[in-house]
Amino acid sequence: MTTFPVIASTLSETELGNFIKEKYQLSEDYNCKLFRTGVNYTYFISNNETKFVCRVYCYKWRTKIEIEQELELLNLLKKNSLSVSYPISDINENFIQEINAPEGIRYAVLFSFAKGEKMRFMSNKTCYSIGSLMAKIHNVTENKKIDRVNYDPEILLKKSYNNLKTFFNEDLDEMKFLKEIGSKISKKINEFDFSENQNGIIHLDIWYDNLSVNNENEITIFDFDNCGNGLLILDVGYFCKQLFFIESDKKEYELKVQQFLNGYKKTRFLSENEIKLIPEVGASIFVFYLGLQAQRFDWSNIFLTENYLKMFVKRIRNWIEYYEQKEITEANR
Repeated sequence: MTTFPVIASTLSETELGNFIKEKYQLSEDYNCKLFRTGVNYTYFISNNETKFVCRVYCYKWRTKIEIEQELELLNLLKKNSLSVSYPISDINENFIQEINAPEGIRYAVLFSFAKGEKMRFMSNKTCYSIGSLMAKIHNVTENKKIDRVNYDPEILLKKSYNNLKTFFNEDLDEMKFLKEIGSKISKKINEFDFSENQNGIIHLDIWYDNLSVNNENEITIFDFDNCGNGLLILDVGYFCKQLFFIESDKKEYELKVQQFLNGYKKTRFLSENEIKLIPEVGASIFVFYLGLQAQRFDWSNIFLTENYLKMFVKRIRNWIEYYEQKEITEANR
């Protein structure tokens, strides 16, 4: 009987563990455990003393060049003594492994493990430290470009909306709203005249799930899978947006977001024009990740429904309305 083709597979922990131990000459006491499936698959390679993270990229999700660019960025940040999870080379000095999976060649990379814990409810001190580390990363990546996506309004908003059109009727109020704000945000972003050093290489996914906290103020950032080129304020706006929905008490949000911005501004200049754009860039990344879920429907189909769209768009509305009301309040003081 001919084996039926597949579009996605889950690699055996045992076989992947043996493969990694051979390629990296690790001792036999290392174990491999599947940690998470999703856009990519994450495995932990560990023994009693040391832990690594193995990311297995999904078939045709990233080209080899895109992965090489991500790893070059990480090595650049490591060279500048910045606290990020970095790639580990094998015994032949290779960073990328090719695995002949049932669906085709998949790439795998071994990374250092980010020590600490994931902290959803962060202290003011932790928010300050995250802002400081983000600014240090931006100081290294400003004016630089890599051979990856350029996160402009076309990609963040228009392409994301087009991805969603394949799943949702454009007559839905939520789709009309996304189209409308996409046009408004694109216009506002394009109106600003940004200097070269306000652009660079960005992470685009810095939030509590992609960083580890040790002793409250020792931060390690990981998962640069969505890195690309764009306005550096996108990273700032994304973190603010995530913090907004973590902190239901908006007084707490304001305290923590101010500490985050203080930490950033202590290390790197942030212009008033950039700060004013935080609501727009935060909303644009909301739309982008909603579009990404449509693009990767193989991963998101368990929750990408009309009800989910309504819930997600409501969050975007809440975020925008909060800042609109804040602007009115401050103008009336």
